[in-house]
Amino acid sequence: MSIQHPQINLSRRGLLKFGAGAIGTGVLTAGLSSNLLAAETKSVPDDITPDKALQELLDGNDRFVKAKRRNPNQTQSRLVEVAKGQKPFASILGCADSRVPSEIVFDQGLGDLFVCRIAGNIATTQQIGSLEFGSLVLGTKVIMVMGHERCGAVQAAMKGDPVPGQIGSLLEAIKPSVESSKDKSGDKLENACKANILAQIKKLKSSSVLSELIKAEKLKIVGGYYDLDTGEISIVS
Repeated sequence: MSIQHPQINLSRRGLLKFGAGAIGTGVLTAGLSSNLLAAETKSVPDDITPDKALQELLDGNDRFVKAKRRNPNQTQSRLVEVAKGQKPFASILGCADSRVPSEIVFDQGLGDLFVCRIAGNIATTQQIGSLEFGSLVLGTKVIMVMGHERCGAVQAAMKGDPVPGQIGSLLEAIKPSVESSKDKSGDKLENACKANILAQIKKLKSSSVLSELIKAEKLKIVGGYYDLDTGEISIVS
């Protein structure tokens, strides 16, 4: 298999070696991602750290909660700028719930966030691959797995009722978190939602790509819990 792009040509052998962890982080940056990055227009400082990226997310959410949004990077000139290439500073693995739009709740704009959304904010193989691309190639410095209050997917997994189509595949991915949190005191649904966030973080950290970036201090993976009533995002650990 090969991935074609005007400046991209990744061989199957190269990808297999990469996935097996045979290539170090330095070589990954200089080799695999160098050609890819050449096609991207940088729009954030190269020296931004994972901690600064996380703080930017939290500061934006604070503005959102306090109704002091700046609505940055939403101008026509920004649209033209990012049309040439993207350099988002953060990735979000969020729930597909329509009430939790990442750019709004973090007060960000065009080209700022690399967002993957799926019911239950679960880390499927495809979601992990997308986030690997976002971090290794596009250069995002933080990945936030963002669950939320009263998540319908988690609630459905707790009920365990039969569901049609492929919905059950989502619920099966959440059920281990429901099981692991069932004996905790407090609100059962909230506990399960937060346990699910942590479970998805664990999956992401098992990625050889992401773990190498974490070791090199080029990436941080954190959990966030969104309060539907206040709009506030709290860190889950």
